[in-house]
Amino acid sequence: MALLNPDQRSKLDPSNDGQFYAYPRFVTHVDNGFIEQLTELYRQKLKPGTKILDLMGSWVSHLPGEMNFAHVEGHGLNEEELAKNPRLDHYFVQNLNENPALGFPDGEFDAVLMAVSVQYLQYPEAVFSEIARILKPGGVVIVSFSNRMFYQKAIAAWRDGTDASHLQLVRAYIQSVKEFGPPEIIVKPGQNLPGFLQLLGMAGSDPFYAVVASVENGTVDNHG
Repeated sequence: MALLNPDQRSKLDPSNDGQFYAYPRFVTHVDNGFIEQLTELYRQKLKPGTKILDLMGSWVSHLPGEMNFAHVEGHGLNEEELAKNPRLDHYFVQNLNENPALGFPDGEFDAVLMAVSVQYLQYPEAVFSEIARILKPGGVVIVSFSNRMFYQKAIAAWRDGTDASHLQLVRAYIQSVKEFGPPEIIVKPGQNLPGFLQLLGMAGSDPFYAVVASVENGTVDNHG
């Protein structure tokens, strides 16, 4: 049974995603506090010397600077952004909403990362099934997000939801794939400042949300 109906998968801007991302955006879409928390989560969950896939990424991967990996594969929709990412050993451009199949053998990676981009997936069930397939037994997927988005490109199920429903949605994506074990939910609310402080130019902080799950040993076939 599908998790989303066609209306929930729709976008306000239905044009090809490749056109929207044709021009590079060398900015970070979350604040420094979010980035620090994400890097610390990677520090806790990733292991040196392993193979990493940074899915739906861009010019920065937020990986801990002191950790060296055997291989970091990058994926995104803008080649110029990916080419600027110093942590990537290789990268490829692919629209997952047109083709969710990932061109890697079973059990290729130790970890798959998806930072502040899950809200744009129109067929998340297919993508997360592929993520499970290319992860080694015991491999981990780390999905992180905040409350920001390109509104016109986020799916309706995300646009119409709350931070709490977004967490439930991502958990449902992962739970729809039998290879994944129980997901871990990480919630670190941001800081909303009073209106008068905002008028003085002070900003609050972005909330940090993450869902982490591992492929359970022995559940994925054909790993050789």
